[in-house]
Amino acid sequence: MSKMAHVIALITIIAIVVLSNAVMAATWIVNNNSELREQLLSANAGDTIILQAASYTGNFEITKALMLKGLEGADIDALGHGSAIKVSASDVAIQGLSIRNWGADLYENDAGIWIAEQTDKITINGNRLVGDGFGIRADDSRELTIRHNRISGNPLLHVLDRGDGIYLNRVEQAVIEFNKIDHVRDGVYIESSKGSLVTNNRFYGLQYGIHYMYSEQDEAYGNVSENVNGGYAIMSSKLVYLHHNRTQNATEYGVLLNITNGARIEFNVLRNIHNPNGQEALGNQGRAMFIYGALDNEIRGNEFAMSDIGIAMAMGGEKNRIYENNFINNLIQVKYVGDELLQWSLAGRGNYWSGYMGWDHTQDGIGAQSYQANDSMDKLFWRYPEAKFLMNSPVVSLLRWVESQLTVFTVTGIKDDYPLMQPFPINHPVESDMFESEFVYEQ
Repeated sequence: MSKMAHVIALITIIAIVVLSNAVMAATWIVNNNSELREQLLSANAGDTIILQAASYTGNFEITKALMLKGLEGADIDALGHGSAIKVSASDVAIQGLSIRNWGADLYENDAGIWIAEQTDKITINGNRLVGDGFGIRADDSRELTIRHNRISGNPLLHVLDRGDGIYLNRVEQAVIEFNKIDHVRDGVYIESSKGSLVTNNRFYGLQYGIHYMYSEQDEAYGNVSENVNGGYAIMSSKLVYLHHNRTQNATEYGVLLNITNGARIEFNVLRNIHNPNGQEALGNQGRAMFIYGALDNEIRGNEFAMSDIGIAMAMGGEKNRIYENNFINNLIQVKYVGDELLQWSLAGRGNYWSGYMGWDHTQDGIGAQSYQANDSMDKLFWRYPEAKFLMNSPVVSLLRWVESQLTVFTVTGIKDDYPLMQPFPINHPVESDMFESEFVYEQ
């Protein structure tokens, strides 16, 4: 056989294989339980199963590379037990389904969609999930895409008894985007994972919007957390890039940075972090940011505003770079529990402080006199919070100015030698578009 004949034969074989695969990929339409279960067993890898408008009850498992696609009105009801859908194969897509009423046993991993171990390249797109346990759970997987889903927990349960909206454990390269998640435990919980991207999600009425534990090289931006305990918790993690997010109307904190290294916290807006039951003696006031045992992190370009405390820092959180942030009208701008004198500026650029009373003699945008956080007036307000309405009064401003002129040397606390005269320009993240009436639990 000539060389040309060999080439033609090889091309023919390849064409036959490609065409055979194309022919083999089929679409199946089902409209009841028995048909769905039959097709999940008999369909071939690459096939699509379309669920017509109907109620499909019980627990289902996908064991092949399939697309499960629901038409409007296709509803999977797990009848209050187990996981509604278990994914036990790679290259699976689930789209357009209403999934509800799965089990509430968190120890058994009950979930609306449970992605089993060693399953990769799963896409969950455009589904509506309502239930007590985990919304979507994945363990030991790679390359997951979870987008445009609406996930609701049960507001009648205590927040710690609910499952997380999206739970990822030992997952690499997950993309979580454009989801709306409410009344779960944590909106997105990421543990022992790497390289996730969480962007443009909305969180409402839950514990933490995003919660990282033992994770690394993750990024989150464009997210909004509202009416939550805390916005974004980064714990025992490293190299997390948290930027252009928003937290508002939280009770505990906007951002928690706990025993974390190498993180970049930039251009986030953290407003109205207020605990109505908070007490200074108990240390449970609302904190726009709380830093504890975190080292070598960069905190720049954020807005800490209208909160009980702008930044609260405990011992072990001293070695971070904090500059070009805006501290605006917090009851306490900074609360530092430690015995060092810290400089919050870098390369001649400090932070903007709404209570700063200095002058800009050189017209370079930098105050001529250092800003000293935690002066005697701050301590007075800590002790007598009922006097907070006087915080911005002319008398208090005058007393602060007089004290700053008389201060000669400070041994401990927070000092900014280059305070900004105007707020640092921040490209604000997207405004909240959520309303409480939108988040109604569906039985």
